[in-house]
Amino acid sequence: MDDIQRSFYGLKFEAVFLREKGKAFESFFARVMAHGYTGDFEPVRPYGPKGDLKCDGFRPSDGTVFQSYAPDSTKLPELLAKINEDFDGARTHWGAKMKRWEFVHNDVRGLPAEAIRRLEDLRIAHPRITIAVFGEAEMRAIVMRLALQQLEDLFGTVPSWRTLEKLDFATLRPVLIAIQRRDPGAEPPLAAPSARKLQHNALSTDAAALLRQGRRREKLVQDFFDSWPDPSFGEDVAEAFRARYQALKSVDLSPDEIFGELQTFAGGMDGEPSRQGAVLAVLSYFFERCDIFEDVLESAAS
Repeated sequence: MDDIQRSFYGLKFEAVFLREKGKAFESFFARVMAHGYTGDFEPVRPYGPKGDLKCDGFRPSDGTVFQSYAPDSTKLPELLAKINEDFDGARTHWGAKMKRWEFVHNDVRGLPAEAIRRLEDLRIAHPRITIAVFGEAEMRAIVMRLALQQLEDLFGTVPSWRTLEKLDFATLRPVLIAIQRRDPGAEPPLAAPSARKLQHNALSTDAAALLRQGRRREKLVQDFFDSWPDPSFGEDVAEAFRARYQALKSVDLSPDEIFGELQTFAGGMDGEPSRQGAVLAVLSYFFERCDIFEDVLESAAS
């Protein structure tokens, strides 16, 4: 697996982690763990009147009971009640088999202080049971050490270095024409991007790496516009990107969420790797030369 594939999979993981809630998140967690601990993770499904016995997965090697909590939004009273109920229920149902208890959650910001304090109270009250938190960082660590074929099973195929090197006009053409046909709106032009733009926009390491690598095919995009019979074609595509970026920014999405939505706008993260590579080249081109994401004002840069 090369660096481009690794960055693509990092962003795909982040997109799923942010998107999935409730049972869908539990299912994603179970699939990740089944790949990460092959033969040493047993997913649990509810069955009969006793449900799942307060366990969403069990790791026999160290006696870990996993319990997932992935609501649409975290509310402190419900979160604290969930911790108490699930831990007490797991102790009742699993007894001495439970040597470790991990609370799995989907909040990328981490747990609130009161929840951390509640977990510490449980550690003091039950010193024979190891109690841990399993969040975005822990799941990402497992995902990013998986083999390529396991990542493909979870997220599908993605472009590689070889994919980008083989990009040609035929691959770029449908992507750019589809963008050009979208309603561009009437947003004013923004300032041209600068070298400090990546840092200024707080994009993740994966998103920044992909934009940098996409620059290797920047000339291909420019050559495509130069050879197109309509000289206004490039500006039409740029205007469509401007309008879409402003619409996404207005609903207060995170930088990586905006990046993901722009990928979808330009053709998506699914489909053939060659098409995904073309989308990356186009995004990188307009990130550097046009109007997606914010430029650094000279006063701020100095």
